[in-house]
Amino acid sequence: MAELIPQYNEDSIRSLDWREHIRLRPGMYIGKLGDGSSVDDGIYVLVKEVVDNCIDEFAMGQGKRVELTVSDGQVTVRDYGRGIPLGKVVDVVSKINTGAKYDSKAFQKSVGLNGVGTKAVNALSKYFKVASFREGRTKVAEFAQGVLTKEYKEADTTENNGTLVVFRPDDTVFKHYHFLHEYLENQVWNYCFLNAGLLIHFNGRNYVSKNGLLDLLTRKTNPDNLRYPIIHLKGTDIEVAMTHTGDYGEDIYSFVNGQHTTQGGTHQAAFREAFVKTVREFYKKDYDASDIRQSICAAISVRVQEPVFESQTKTKLGSQYVFDGGPSMKAFVAEFLGKDLDNFLHKNPAVAEALKKRIEQSERERKELSGIRKLANERAKKANLHNKKLRDCRIHLNEEPPTKGREEYQQKQLESTIFITEGDSASGSITKSRSVETQAVFSLRGKPLNCYGLTKKVVYENEEFNLLQHALNIEEGLEGLRYNNIVIATDADVDGMHIRLLIMTFFLQFFPDLVRGNHIYILQTPLFRVRNKQKTIYCYTDEDRQRAINEIGAKAEITRFKGLGEISPEEFAQFIGDDIRKDPVLLTQDAQIQKLLEYYMGKNTPDRQQFIINNLRIEKDLAEELGIEVEA
Repeated sequence: MAELIPQYNEDSIRSLDWREHIRLRPGMYIGKLGDGSSVDDGIYVLVKEVVDNCIDEFAMGQGKRVELTVSDGQVTVRDYGRGIPLGKVVDVVSKINTGAKYDSKAFQKSVGLNGVGTKAVNALSKYFKVASFREGRTKVAEFAQGVLTKEYKEADTTENNGTLVVFRPDDTVFKHYHFLHEYLENQVWNYCFLNAGLLIHFNGRNYVSKNGLLDLLTRKTNPDNLRYPIIHLKGTDIEVAMTHTGDYGEDIYSFVNGQHTTQGGTHQAAFREAFVKTVREFYKKDYDASDIRQSICAAISVRVQEPVFESQTKTKLGSQYVFDGGPSMKAFVAEFLGKDLDNFLHKNPAVAEALKKRIEQSERERKELSGIRKLANERAKKANLHNKKLRDCRIHLNEEPPTKGREEYQQKQLESTIFITEGDSASGSITKSRSVETQAVFSLRGKPLNCYGLTKKVVYENEEFNLLQHALNIEEGLEGLRYNNIVIATDADVDGMHIRLLIMTFFLQFFPDLVRGNHIYILQTPLFRVRNKQKTIYCYTDEDRQRAINEIGAKAEITRFKGLGEISPEEFAQFIGDDIRKDPVLLTQDAQIQKLLEYYMGKNTPDRQQFIINNLRIEKDLAEELGIEVEA
C-alpha cells in the first residue's frame, strides 16, 4: 500500500515562470476560456485588457482616439497616447508585475493595476506583436505563446506617438473560438459612454459619446416605455443616470474606472440602498424597497483610487472606500444621491410625480400578488423536497467562494449551467452525461404556456413557471441567480422550436434582465452523425454533413438525429462538455421587448402572416437545396 503513495520531496516542488503559470492556470487571469459564445469568455477579456491600457491613457489626457480592428480571429489595437518607454517595451508585456500603474502619479484611478493584463494576452496568444512610437522613434517585438521570437532594434519613424498591439488568441487554448460582433460593439459603446469625447474606430465605424451615461440609457431604453425622462447626475468621481420603464425587474449597469462590473459590487449595492433611502426621505413615506426599484433602469460609474476587485477579471468591485483614508463607498454614494437626486426631484415636480405613480403602481401589483405568491411558494417548497423536475449541480453562481482555491471556484461559478429540456428521454440523456459539479437539468413536461400579454400573476399560478423561477432563484431579482448560463435544449424540429420560443417569451416578458445580462442560450446539437468503422464525425449543418461524406467516403453510415432522446448519454457528453456549442439570445441595442413579443407571440396579424409567406420554405425547395430527390 505504501508504494502507491506518491513521493513528496524536493523533486515535487516546481517553480513555474510567468508564462507557464498563465498557460497552466488561465482561469486565474481571464476567467473561463469558452469559445466566444458567452460575453464573459476569455477572448473578450483579452481584448479588454489591451484596450483598457488605451483608456487609461485617455483618462490621463493622452490620446483621444483608439483604433480597434477584429477580423478573421485577429485583434489589432492602436492608441495615440504617450507610447511605452522604448527601453521597456519587451519587459512590459513579458515580465510579470512590471508596469507603470504601480506609480499612482503616472496613472490615477486606473483599471489595470496589477501588471498582469498584457502579459496574460501575450502568453495566451498564438501570435503577439507590440510596437511603441515615441518622439520619432519606434521599438517592435514579436512573441508566440509568450516566448520572444523577434526583437527589432530601435528605429526612426514618422508614426504619431502611441502603442500598437496585434494578437491572435491561441486556438489550442480557446478551441473553436469566434468573436461575436454584438459583444465587441457593446464593449466599445461602454468605453465611449464612460469616457465622453473618446473616439473609438471599430471595424470601419466611429463610436463616440457626448453625454456619457445619459447616452447609455438612451440606447438601452425605448422612449415610449419610459415613465419619465432620464435623470442624469454628475459629480466628482461619480456619474449616475436613471429612469423607470414598464418592464419587470431591475436593470442596473455599474462601472468602476471604466470597467463594466457585470457582477456589481460595493458601488452597485450602495446605489441600490441610497436610491431607496433618498426616495423615502423625499416623499416622507416608508415605501417597500422592492416597489421603489421595480422597473428601474439605471447606470452608475465611479472613479476609485487603487480599486480592489474580487477576481482578476474585475467583474465585481470589493473596495469599501473611494480612496485610502476617504469616505466609504456606501457613504460616498448616499451623500451624492441624497443631495443631487433630492435637489433634482424638488426642481422637477412633474418627474417626481411620475416616479411616485410608478412606485405606487408597483406597490398595488405586489399586494395583488401577495396572496397567490404565498400559496405558490409553499407549493414550491414542498416540490423542492422531491423535485423531479430539477437535477441540481454542486456549484452555484450566487455562493460565496471559499478562501482556499478561490479563483478556481469562481471560474467554475462562471461555468455553472442549467439545461431546460422537454420530455423524459432528452432530460435522461443530459442528466446521465452532464457534469454534476457545474451542470443542472430542469425538465419541462410539455409545451409551456404562451405568457405574452399576461401579468406576473401567471408565474405563480402556473406550477411549472413557479418551479423554474425557484430553481433559478430569481424571484427577488438577479442577485441570487444560481446559474450563470441558462441553456434551452430542445429538439431540432417544429415542436422543439415552438417550445424554445415559449420559454424565451417567458424570460423576455417577466425576467428581461436575464436576456440583457447575456445569461440565456440555445444549445446546438448535431443534426447528423457520419461514420465508418474507423471514424465518427458529428455534423451541425448540411454543409458539415457533405464535408464529412467527402472525407469518409460514399459508403459512410449517415444518421439523422430527430430528437435529443435519440442521442446516447455517451455521445451527449461530447456536446455539453468543453466543446459545447451554444448560441446566445441577444437583444440589439435598439430592441424593444414588448414590440418584439407582440409581433412574434401576439395575435396573428396581417404583417406576421405576410412575413411567414415571404419566408416559407416548402419540402421541394429544401430537397433541391440538399440535392435529395422527392416523389411528386
